[in-house]
Amino acid sequence: MAGFSLLSFSAATYNALYFVSLKEWSERPGAQHTAAAVINRLNGELAGKIDEAIAFGFPPPAISGLGNSGGFSAWIQDRSGGDVGYLATNLEKFIAAARKRPEVGSINTVFRPSVPQIYADVDRDKVIKQGINVSSVYQTLQAYLGGAYINQFNRFGRQWRVYLQAEGDQREDAGDIAGYYVRNANGEMVPLSTVASTRRVYGPEFTNRFNLYRAAQVIGSPAPGYSSGQVMKALDQVADEVLPREMGLAWADLSYQQRAAGSSAPVFGLSLLCVFLILAALYESWSLPFSVLLSVPIAVFGALAGLWLRKFDFNVYGQIGLVMLIGLAAKNAILIVEFAKGEFDKGRPLVEAALEGAKLRFRPVLMTSFAFIFGLLPLWNASGAGSVSRRQMGTAVICGMLAATVIAIFVIPMLYVLVERWSGAEKKRREAATREPPVAGGAGAPAGSH
Repeated sequence: MAGFSLLSFSAATYNALYFVSLKEWSERPGAQHTAAAVINRLNGELAGKIDEAIAFGFPPPAISGLGNSGGFSAWIQDRSGGDVGYLATNLEKFIAAARKRPEVGSINTVFRPSVPQIYADVDRDKVIKQGINVSSVYQTLQAYLGGAYINQFNRFGRQWRVYLQAEGDQREDAGDIAGYYVRNANGEMVPLSTVASTRRVYGPEFTNRFNLYRAAQVIGSPAPGYSSGQVMKALDQVADEVLPREMGLAWADLSYQQRAAGSSAPVFGLSLLCVFLILAALYESWSLPFSVLLSVPIAVFGALAGLWLRKFDFNVYGQIGLVMLIGLAAKNAILIVEFAKGEFDKGRPLVEAALEGAKLRFRPVLMTSFAFIFGLLPLWNASGAGSVSRRQMGTAVICGMLAATVIAIFVIPMLYVLVERWSGAEKKRREAATREPPVAGGAGAPAGSH
Protein backbone atom coordinates (compact mmCIF):
# COMPACT_ATOMS: atom_id res chain seq x y z
CA MET A 1 0.00 0.00 0.00
CA ALA A 2 1.77 3.12 -1.22
CA GLY A 3 1.10 6.49 0.36
CA PHE A 4 -0.52 5.24 3.58
CA SER A 5 0.74 4.56 7.10
CA LEU A 6 -1.10 1.98 9.16
CA LEU A 7 0.45 3.22 12.40
CA SER A 8 -0.53 6.89 12.04
CA PHE A 9 -3.47 6.47 9.63
CA SER A 10 -2.04 9.32 7.56
CA ALA A 11 -1.60 9.68 3.82
CA ALA A 12 1.83 10.81 2.63
CA THR A 13 3.85 10.19 -0.51
CA TYR A 14 6.85 8.89 1.45
CA ASN A 15 4.87 6.19 3.32
CA ALA A 16 4.44 2.59 2.23
CA LEU A 17 3.10 -0.55 3.88
CA TYR A 18 3.62 -4.23 3.15
CA PHE A 19 1.68 -7.16 4.57
CA VAL A 20 3.98 -10.18 4.77
CA SER A 21 2.24 -13.55 4.88
CA LEU A 22 4.15 -16.40 6.49
CA LYS A 23 4.10 -19.97 5.24
CA GLU A 24 2.13 -22.67 6.98
CA TRP A 25 3.43 -23.71 10.38
CA SER A 26 4.32 -27.18 9.14
CA GLU A 27 6.66 -25.62 6.56
CA ARG A 28 8.49 -23.52 9.18
CA PRO A 29 10.01 -25.97 11.68
CA GLY A 30 12.42 -24.77 14.31
CA ALA A 31 12.63 -21.73 16.56
CA GLN A 32 14.47 -19.76 13.86
CA HIS A 33 11.33 -19.73 11.71
CA THR A 34 8.86 -18.33 14.22
CA ALA A 35 7.22 -14.99 13.55
CA ALA A 36 9.38 -13.21 16.14
CA ALA A 37 12.59 -14.68 14.71
CA VAL A 38 11.61 -13.72 11.16
CA ILE A 39 10.81 -10.16 12.24
CA ASN A 40 14.15 -9.81 14.06
CA ARG A 41 16.11 -11.00 11.02
CA LEU A 42 14.05 -8.77 8.73
CA ASN A 43 14.68 -5.69 10.86
CA GLY A 44 18.39 -6.45 10.90
CA GLU A 45 18.46 -6.64 7.10
CA LEU A 46 16.37 -3.46 6.70
CA ALA A 47 18.52 -1.46 9.10
CA GLY A 48 21.79 -2.59 7.52
CA LYS A 49 20.98 -2.37 3.81
CA ILE A 50 18.49 0.49 3.43
CA ASP A 51 19.87 4.00 3.85
CA GLU A 52 17.26 5.94 1.89
CA ALA A 53 14.39 5.21 4.26
CA ILE A 54 13.48 4.07 7.76
CA ALA A 55 11.96 0.61 7.36
CA PHE A 56 11.03 -1.90 10.04
CA GLY A 57 8.70 -4.82 10.55
CA PHE A 58 6.28 -5.35 13.40
CA PRO A 59 3.75 -8.04 14.32
CA PRO A 60 0.00 -7.46 14.45
CA PRO A 61 -1.57 -6.79 17.86
CA ALA A 62 -2.14 -9.78 20.11
CA ILE A 63 -5.80 -8.74 20.51
CA SER A 64 -7.54 -7.37 17.44
CA GLY A 65 -8.83 -3.86 18.04
CA LEU A 66 -6.30 -2.95 20.75
CA GLY A 67 -3.80 -1.01 18.67
CA ASN A 68 -2.23 -1.57 15.28
CA SER A 69 0.96 -3.40 16.26
CA GLY A 70 2.24 -5.95 18.72
CA GLY A 71 4.72 -5.29 21.49
CA PHE A 72 4.43 -2.06 23.47
CA SER A 73 2.79 1.21 22.44
CA ALA A 74 3.24 4.58 24.14
CA TRP A 75 2.95 8.32 23.49
CA ILE A 76 5.50 10.99 24.35
CA GLN A 77 3.39 13.99 25.38
CA ASP A 78 4.35 17.66 25.34
CA ARG A 79 2.33 18.97 28.28
CA SER A 80 3.88 22.44 28.13
CA GLY A 81 2.21 23.46 24.87
CA GLY A 82 5.54 24.00 23.11
CA ASP A 83 6.26 23.85 19.40
CA VAL A 84 6.94 20.80 17.26
CA GLY A 85 10.72 21.23 17.54
CA TYR A 86 10.59 20.91 21.33
CA LEU A 87 8.67 17.64 21.05
CA ALA A 88 10.99 16.31 18.35
CA THR A 89 14.15 17.08 20.37
CA ASN A 90 12.95 15.28 23.48
CA LEU A 91 11.58 12.39 21.41
CA GLU A 92 15.03 11.81 19.90
CA LYS A 93 16.61 11.85 23.37
CA PHE A 94 14.09 9.33 24.66
CA ILE A 95 14.53 6.90 21.75
CA ALA A 96 18.33 7.15 21.89
CA ALA A 97 18.33 6.38 25.63
CA ALA A 98 15.77 3.59 25.26
CA ARG A 99 17.85 1.79 22.63
CA LYS A 100 20.69 1.50 25.16
CA ARG A 101 18.55 -0.50 27.58
CA PRO A 102 18.96 -4.29 27.32
CA GLU A 103 15.22 -4.83 27.86
CA VAL A 104 14.33 -3.00 24.63
CA GLY A 105 14.58 -5.10 21.49
CA SER A 106 13.33 -2.49 19.02
CA ILE A 107 11.75 0.95 19.29
CA ASN A 108 10.59 3.24 16.48
CA THR A 109 8.31 6.17 15.80
CA VAL A 110 6.41 7.41 12.76
CA PHE A 111 6.73 11.05 13.81
CA ARG A 112 8.84 13.03 11.32
CA PRO A 113 9.33 16.70 12.26
CA SER A 114 11.29 17.85 9.16
CA VAL A 115 9.51 16.56 6.07
CA PRO A 116 10.19 18.64 2.89
CA GLN A 117 7.09 20.67 2.07
CA ILE A 118 5.91 23.41 -0.26
CA TYR A 119 4.22 26.34 1.44
CA ALA A 120 1.67 28.33 -0.58
CA ASP A 121 1.68 31.95 0.60
CA VAL A 122 -1.51 33.77 -0.42
CA ASP A 123 -1.17 37.57 -0.54
CA ARG A 124 -4.50 38.74 0.84
CA ASP A 125 -3.92 42.36 -0.23
CA LYS A 126 -3.53 41.33 -3.87
CA VAL A 127 -6.55 39.06 -3.60
CA ILE A 128 -8.73 41.98 -2.41
CA LYS A 129 -7.34 44.35 -5.08
CA GLN A 130 -8.11 41.81 -7.81
CA GLY A 131 -11.67 41.49 -6.53
CA ILE A 132 -11.27 37.81 -5.73
CA ASN A 133 -12.89 35.99 -2.80
CA VAL A 134 -10.21 34.57 -0.51
CA SER A 135 -12.13 31.30 -0.12
CA SER A 136 -12.11 30.86 -3.91
CA VAL A 137 -8.31 30.87 -3.90
CA TYR A 138 -8.11 28.07 -1.34
CA GLN A 139 -10.91 26.11 -3.01
CA THR A 140 -9.05 26.27 -6.33
CA LEU A 141 -5.82 25.02 -4.74
CA GLN A 142 -7.66 22.20 -3.02
CA ALA A 143 -9.62 21.17 -6.13
CA TYR A 144 -6.65 21.08 -8.53
CA LEU A 145 -4.04 19.66 -6.16
CA GLY A 146 -6.04 17.50 -3.76
CA GLY A 147 -9.42 16.93 -5.39
CA ALA A 148 -12.96 18.08 -4.69
CA TYR A 149 -16.23 16.14 -4.75
CA ILE A 150 -18.77 17.59 -7.19
CA ASN A 151 -21.82 15.33 -7.47
CA GLN A 152 -22.90 11.88 -8.63
CA PHE A 153 -24.86 10.48 -11.58
CA ASN A 154 -26.40 7.21 -12.73
CA ARG A 155 -25.26 5.42 -15.88
CA PHE A 156 -25.02 1.81 -17.06
CA GLY A 157 -27.14 0.80 -14.08
CA ARG A 158 -24.55 2.07 -11.59
CA GLN A 159 -23.98 5.19 -9.53
CA TRP A 160 -20.85 7.21 -10.26
CA ARG A 161 -19.17 9.97 -8.27
CA VAL A 162 -17.59 13.02 -9.88
CA TYR A 163 -14.35 14.47 -8.50
CA LEU A 164 -12.52 17.52 -9.83
CA GLN A 165 -8.72 17.32 -9.94
CA ALA A 166 -5.90 18.45 -12.21
CA GLU A 167 -4.16 15.88 -14.38
CA GLY A 168 -1.14 14.19 -12.88
CA ASP A 169 1.38 15.97 -15.12
CA GLN A 170 -0.18 19.33 -14.16
CA ARG A 171 0.43 18.98 -10.41
CA GLU A 172 3.96 17.60 -10.26
CA ASP A 173 5.79 20.89 -9.68
CA ALA A 174 5.12 23.98 -7.60
CA GLY A 175 5.27 26.14 -10.75
CA ASP A 176 2.21 24.34 -12.12
CA ILE A 177 -0.08 26.66 -10.16
CA ALA A 178 0.69 29.28 -12.82
CA GLY A 179 -1.69 27.35 -15.05
CA TYR A 180 -4.54 27.54 -12.50
CA TYR A 181 -7.09 30.32 -12.77
CA VAL A 182 -9.61 31.76 -10.35
CA ARG A 183 -12.61 33.94 -11.19
CA ASN A 184 -12.90 37.45 -9.75
CA ALA A 185 -15.99 39.54 -9.02
CA ASN A 186 -16.15 40.78 -12.66
CA GLY A 187 -16.20 37.25 -14.03
CA GLU A 188 -12.64 37.46 -15.32
CA MET A 189 -10.17 34.60 -14.95
CA VAL A 190 -7.09 35.63 -13.00
CA PRO A 191 -3.93 33.45 -12.88
CA LEU A 192 -3.45 32.02 -9.42
CA SER A 193 0.27 32.83 -9.55
CA THR A 194 -0.52 36.56 -9.36
CA VAL A 195 -1.96 36.27 -5.84
CA ALA A 196 -0.04 33.25 -4.45
CA SER A 197 3.62 32.31 -4.27
CA THR A 198 5.36 29.12 -3.13
CA ARG A 199 8.50 28.37 -1.16
CA ARG A 200 10.11 25.23 0.22
CA VAL A 201 9.87 24.64 3.97
CA TYR A 202 10.37 21.78 6.42
CA GLY A 203 7.87 20.61 8.99
CA PRO A 204 5.78 17.67 10.17
CA GLU A 205 3.45 16.02 7.69
CA PHE A 206 0.95 15.59 10.53
CA THR A 207 0.75 16.02 14.28
CA ASN A 208 -1.15 13.90 16.77
CA ARG A 209 -2.75 14.68 20.08
CA PHE A 210 -3.12 12.22 22.91
CA ASN A 211 -5.28 13.23 25.88
CA LEU A 212 -5.40 16.78 24.45
CA TYR A 213 -1.58 17.14 24.39
CA ARG A 214 0.61 17.22 21.31
CA ALA A 215 2.26 13.80 21.24
CA ALA A 216 4.35 11.39 19.21
CA GLN A 217 3.77 7.64 19.24
CA VAL A 218 6.54 5.12 19.87
CA ILE A 219 6.17 1.38 19.29
CA GLY A 220 8.52 -1.52 19.77
CA SER A 221 9.04 -4.94 21.26
CA PRO A 222 11.01 -6.37 24.20
CA ALA A 223 14.36 -8.05 23.70
CA PRO A 224 14.52 -11.87 23.79
CA GLY A 225 14.36 -13.09 27.37
CA TYR A 226 12.48 -10.04 28.70
CA SER A 227 8.75 -9.72 29.30
CA SER A 228 6.47 -6.85 28.33
CA GLY A 229 6.24 -5.79 31.97
CA GLN A 230 10.03 -5.52 32.24
CA VAL A 231 10.38 -3.41 29.10
CA MET A 232 7.54 -1.12 30.24
CA LYS A 233 9.25 -0.62 33.58
CA ALA A 234 12.53 0.14 31.80
CA LEU A 235 10.88 2.76 29.56
CA ASP A 236 9.28 4.40 32.59
CA GLN A 237 12.74 4.73 34.09
CA VAL A 238 14.11 6.18 30.84
CA ALA A 239 11.29 8.72 30.74
CA ASP A 240 12.01 9.81 34.32
CA GLU A 241 15.73 10.20 33.58
CA VAL A 242 15.67 11.80 30.11
CA LEU A 243 12.42 13.71 29.65
CA PRO A 244 11.96 17.12 31.30
CA ARG A 245 9.17 17.76 33.74
CA GLU A 246 6.98 19.28 31.01
CA MET A 247 7.06 16.02 29.01
CA GLY A 248 5.35 12.76 29.89
CA LEU A 249 5.05 9.12 28.85
CA ALA A 250 1.52 7.70 28.46
CA TRP A 251 0.84 4.06 27.63
CA ALA A 252 -1.75 3.16 24.99
CA ASP A 253 -3.52 0.20 23.37
CA LEU A 254 -2.61 -3.19 24.84
CA SER A 255 0.14 -1.69 27.02
CA TYR A 256 -2.42 0.57 28.68
CA GLN A 257 -4.66 -2.42 29.39
CA GLN A 258 -1.73 -4.30 30.89
CA ARG A 259 -0.77 -1.38 33.11
CA ALA A 260 -4.40 -0.86 34.16
CA ALA A 261 -4.77 -4.55 35.03
CA GLY A 262 -1.79 -4.26 37.35
CA SER A 263 -0.13 -7.18 39.09
CA SER A 264 -1.52 -10.70 39.13
CA ALA A 265 -0.96 -10.99 42.89
CA PRO A 266 -4.55 -9.92 43.76
CA VAL A 267 -5.85 -12.74 41.55
CA PHE A 268 -3.78 -15.31 43.44
CA GLY A 269 -4.84 -13.81 46.75
CA LEU A 270 -8.50 -13.94 45.80
CA SER A 271 -8.13 -17.57 44.69
CA LEU A 272 -6.54 -18.55 47.98
CA LEU A 273 -9.21 -16.68 49.92
CA CYS A 274 -12.04 -18.44 48.07
CA VAL A 275 -10.48 -21.88 48.68
CA PHE A 276 -9.88 -21.02 52.35
CA LEU A 277 -13.49 -19.97 52.94
CA ILE A 278 -14.86 -23.06 51.18
CA LEU A 279 -12.64 -25.36 53.27
CA ALA A 280 -13.55 -23.50 56.47
CA ALA A 281 -17.21 -24.11 55.73
CA LEU A 282 -16.52 -27.76 54.82
CA TYR A 283 -14.55 -28.61 57.98
CA GLU A 284 -16.33 -26.10 60.24
CA SER A 285 -12.91 -25.02 61.40
CA TRP A 286 -10.65 -22.00 60.84
CA SER A 287 -7.43 -23.96 61.36
CA LEU A 288 -7.81 -27.06 59.17
CA PRO A 289 -7.80 -25.09 55.87
CA PHE A 290 -4.23 -24.03 56.64
CA SER A 291 -3.06 -27.64 56.54
CA VAL A 292 -4.47 -27.82 53.00
CA LEU A 293 -3.30 -24.46 51.67
CA LEU A 294 0.23 -24.76 53.06
CA SER A 295 0.88 -27.43 50.42
CA VAL A 296 0.18 -24.97 47.59
CA PRO A 297 3.67 -23.31 47.72
CA ILE A 298 5.22 -26.68 46.90
CA ALA A 299 3.17 -26.87 43.69
CA VAL A 300 4.01 -23.24 42.85
CA PHE A 301 7.71 -23.96 43.34
CA GLY A 302 7.46 -26.92 40.96
CA ALA A 303 5.71 -24.81 38.32
CA LEU A 304 8.28 -22.01 38.48
CA ALA A 305 11.14 -24.52 38.39
CA GLY A 306 9.66 -26.15 35.28
CA LEU A 307 9.30 -22.81 33.49
CA TRP A 308 12.87 -21.89 34.43
CA LEU A 309 14.32 -25.19 33.24
CA ARG A 310 12.54 -24.89 29.89
CA LYS A 311 13.55 -21.20 29.62
CA PHE A 312 9.98 -19.94 29.35
CA ASP A 313 8.83 -16.50 30.40
CA PHE A 314 6.49 -16.23 33.35
CA ASN A 315 3.68 -14.56 31.40
CA VAL A 316 -0.09 -14.67 31.58
CA TYR A 317 -0.22 -18.34 30.51
CA GLY A 318 2.04 -19.35 33.37
CA GLN A 319 -0.09 -17.29 35.75
CA ILE A 320 -3.22 -19.09 34.58
CA GLY A 321 -1.45 -22.37 35.30
CA LEU A 322 -0.67 -21.21 38.85
CA VAL A 323 -4.32 -20.35 39.47
CA MET A 324 -5.23 -23.86 38.34
CA LEU A 325 -2.61 -25.34 40.67
CA ILE A 326 -4.23 -23.71 43.69
CA GLY A 327 -7.27 -25.94 43.24
CA LEU A 328 -5.36 -29.01 42.04
CA ALA A 329 -2.85 -28.99 44.90
CA ALA A 330 -5.62 -28.35 47.41
CA LYS A 331 -7.49 -31.37 45.98
CA ASN A 332 -4.65 -33.73 46.92
CA ALA A 333 -4.43 -32.28 50.41
CA ILE A 334 -8.19 -32.48 50.90
CA LEU A 335 -8.18 -36.21 50.12
CA ILE A 336 -5.66 -36.86 52.90
CA VAL A 337 -6.85 -34.32 55.48
CA GLU A 338 -10.47 -35.45 55.17
CA PHE A 339 -9.63 -39.04 56.13
CA ALA A 340 -7.10 -37.99 58.77
CA LYS A 341 -9.72 -35.80 60.44
CA GLY A 342 -12.19 -38.68 60.37
CA GLU A 343 -9.72 -41.03 62.07
CA PHE A 344 -8.86 -38.38 64.65
CA ASP A 345 -12.52 -37.82 65.46
CA LYS A 346 -12.87 -41.56 66.09
CA GLY A 347 -10.39 -41.26 68.95
CA ARG A 348 -7.08 -42.24 67.39
CA PRO A 349 -3.95 -40.27 68.30
CA LEU A 350 -3.17 -37.30 66.07
CA VAL A 351 -0.01 -38.71 64.47
CA GLU A 352 -1.59 -42.12 63.87
CA ALA A 353 -4.65 -40.45 62.35
CA ALA A 354 -2.47 -38.45 59.94
CA LEU A 355 -0.46 -41.51 58.90
CA GLU A 356 -3.61 -43.58 58.47
CA GLY A 357 -5.18 -40.89 56.29
CA ALA A 358 -2.09 -40.73 54.10
CA LYS A 359 -1.99 -44.52 53.86
CA LEU A 360 -5.67 -44.86 52.92
CA ARG A 361 -5.59 -42.09 50.28
CA PHE A 362 -2.11 -42.72 48.84
CA ARG A 363 -3.35 -44.78 45.89
CA PRO A 364 -6.32 -42.50 44.99
CA VAL A 365 -4.08 -39.44 45.12
CA LEU A 366 -1.55 -41.04 42.77
CA MET A 367 -4.27 -42.27 40.40
CA THR A 368 -6.04 -38.92 40.07
CA SER A 369 -2.82 -36.88 39.88
CA PHE A 370 -1.03 -39.00 37.26
CA ALA A 371 -4.23 -39.36 35.22
CA PHE A 372 -4.42 -35.57 35.10
CA ILE A 373 -0.70 -35.23 34.29
CA PHE A 374 -0.90 -37.77 31.45
CA GLY A 375 -3.90 -35.90 30.09
CA LEU A 376 -1.81 -32.73 29.88
CA LEU A 377 1.21 -34.32 28.17
CA PRO A 378 0.08 -33.16 24.68
CA LEU A 379 0.55 -29.58 25.92
CA TRP A 380 4.17 -30.30 26.87
CA ASN A 381 5.25 -30.72 23.22
CA ALA A 382 2.46 -28.82 21.50
CA SER A 383 3.10 -27.73 17.92
CA GLY A 384 1.44 -25.42 15.45
CA ALA A 385 0.33 -21.82 15.64
CA GLY A 386 0.09 -20.62 19.23
CA SER A 387 1.97 -23.64 20.55
CA VAL A 388 4.20 -21.57 22.84
CA SER A 389 1.24 -20.54 24.97
CA ARG A 390 0.09 -24.15 25.31
CA ARG A 391 3.61 -25.30 26.19
CA GLN A 392 3.96 -22.67 28.89
CA MET A 393 0.62 -23.48 30.49
CA GLY A 394 1.24 -27.23 30.23
CA THR A 395 4.73 -26.90 31.72
CA ALA A 396 3.46 -24.90 34.70
CA VAL A 397 0.61 -27.29 35.48
CA ILE A 398 2.52 -30.55 34.86
CA CYS A 399 5.59 -29.58 36.89
CA GLY A 400 3.42 -28.13 39.62
CA MET A 401 1.33 -31.31 39.86
CA LEU A 402 4.46 -33.48 39.90
CA ALA A 403 5.81 -31.48 42.83
CA ALA A 404 2.43 -31.61 44.59
CA THR A 405 2.26 -35.37 44.07
CA VAL A 406 5.84 -36.48 44.70
CA ILE A 407 6.75 -34.04 47.49
CA ALA A 408 3.60 -32.63 49.00
CA ILE A 409 1.98 -36.02 49.58
CA PHE A 410 4.63 -36.70 52.23
CA VAL A 411 4.45 -33.18 53.67
CA ILE A 412 0.66 -32.91 54.00
CA PRO A 413 0.35 -35.33 57.00
CA MET A 414 3.07 -33.38 58.80
CA LEU A 415 1.29 -30.08 58.07
CA TYR A 416 -1.95 -31.56 59.36
CA VAL A 417 -0.30 -32.60 62.64
CA LEU A 418 1.40 -29.20 63.10
CA VAL A 419 -1.76 -27.22 62.40
CA GLU A 420 -3.89 -29.38 64.69
CA ARG A 421 -1.36 -29.11 67.51
CA TRP A 422 -1.13 -25.37 66.97
CA SER A 423 -4.91 -25.12 67.26
CA GLY A 424 -4.95 -27.32 70.37
CA ALA A 425 -7.14 -30.07 68.94
CA GLU A 426 -5.71 -32.80 71.21
CA LYS A 427 -6.11 -30.66 74.29
CA LYS A 428 -9.70 -29.87 73.40
CA ARG A 429 -10.46 -33.56 72.94
CA ARG A 430 -8.98 -34.45 76.35
CA GLU A 431 -10.94 -31.70 78.04
CA ALA A 432 -14.13 -32.86 76.37
CA ALA A 433 -13.45 -36.42 77.55
CA THR A 434 -12.95 -35.34 81.18
CA ARG A 435 -16.17 -33.35 81.19
CA GLU A 436 -18.26 -36.41 80.26
CA PRO A 437 -20.36 -37.57 83.29
CA PRO A 438 -19.92 -41.19 84.58
CA VAL A 439 -22.53 -43.75 83.56
CA ALA A 440 -24.81 -44.79 86.53
CA GLY A 441 -25.18 -48.52 87.30
CA GLY A 442 -22.07 -49.46 85.54
CA ALA A 443 -19.70 -52.33 86.15
CA GLY A 444 -17.82 -50.30 88.76
CA ALA A 445 -20.78 -50.12 91.24
CA PRO A 446 -20.26 -51.84 94.65
CA ALA A 447 -21.74 -55.33 94.92
CA GLY A 448 -24.99 -55.62 96.82
CA SER A 449 -25.74 -51.92 96.82
CA HIS A 450 -29.30 -50.75 96.28
